[in-house]
Amino acid sequence: MDGKIYLILVYGSYFISTVILSFLINGLFLKFATTLGIRNTNDTIIRWSPQAKPSLGGISFYIIFLISISSYPIFFEQAHILFSRPLLGILAACTLAFLMGLSDDAYNTKPLLKFLIQICCGLILISTGTYINIFSNSFINYSITLFWVVGLMNSINMLDNMDGITTLVSITIILSALLILYLNNDNYSIHILLLIGVLAALIGFLFFNWHPSKMFMGDTGSQFLGLFLAAMGIIYFWNTPDVHGNLIRSKQFFVTILTFAIPIIDTTTVTINRLRKGKSPFVGGKDHTTHNLFFSGLTEKRIAILYVGICFMSMFFNLLIIKYIENWGYLHIFLFSVYYLALFWFLYSPALKNKR
Repeated sequence: MDGKIYLILVYGSYFISTVILSFLINGLFLKFATTLGIRNTNDTIIRWSPQAKPSLGGISFYIIFLISISSYPIFFEQAHILFSRPLLGILAACTLAFLMGLSDDAYNTKPLLKFLIQICCGLILISTGTYINIFSNSFINYSITLFWVVGLMNSINMLDNMDGITTLVSITIILSALLILYLNNDNYSIHILLLIGVLAALIGFLFFNWHPSKMFMGDTGSQFLGLFLAAMGIIYFWNTPDVHGNLIRSKQFFVTILTFAIPIIDTTTVTINRLRKGKSPFVGGKDHTTHNLFFSGLTEKRIAILYVGICFMSMFFNLLIIKYIENWGYLHIFLFSVYYLALFWFLYSPALKNKR
């Protein structure tokens, strides 16, 4: 059988089957959920939804993630890849993030303990070879990697504040990573199966998470997703050259911040506003970019569609940067900086309006 046809059949059938599996797993959890993953209404965490709902979606993400890893040798007969240090590091860090999120959903883990575990996740990735490698100084690379991992785990967690938002944004980030793999003709990487599996898990979960949602992904899902996306971001956005073989720091920087624009801008907005009020950025509240857009008159479904549109616009710009802009220069830095600042102001300005 032709190699390309085989790949299409493998990845296509795996995607469809895992979407169905995700739908069935979440449907089963929803049917039999009683108290696991349902927040106590007396908790101090402030949530957008007035109703207590099961926070079990993240379990399906992790199950399908494990299935994706174990399925690779079946499709491609390369069992040795399962013992590579980077893959084992990603598996260990994702498992730790998942268990920490599961514990938080069940018992409300202390913020300091969560922070320390997030640092441990970053250290696991670094020690197994997955780290941002854009400077000659290893200490700087390791420090940026820790900041990236911890920051993104918290950003994805904080973004999970309205039905469907984190699910949709994560889907577009994974699609961006798959686009880079396709452009670089890297068709046999185990990461493709991992990305397709998590993508399918998110799509199957979206049926239950779309407004009005029936369940949340909870910290179980957001912590796992944050770590998984951080690792894929390091490999395919920070460290992968463009199709011309160029690895330019400023170019990779813009590819990364454009891909993760929504969680970065949302977290930055919340942090600025809460610090100005003398509050902790890590205490929940209804002051996210999503909430401010809602208070400005947009419905929850329109906010979700708007965010998807922004993500696909960023994906289009990434395509230009990676494939078509070979002679990267100051003009491109200026233009994309203007776009990013305009996007930041577009999402940040409703907070000022609502404050007034």
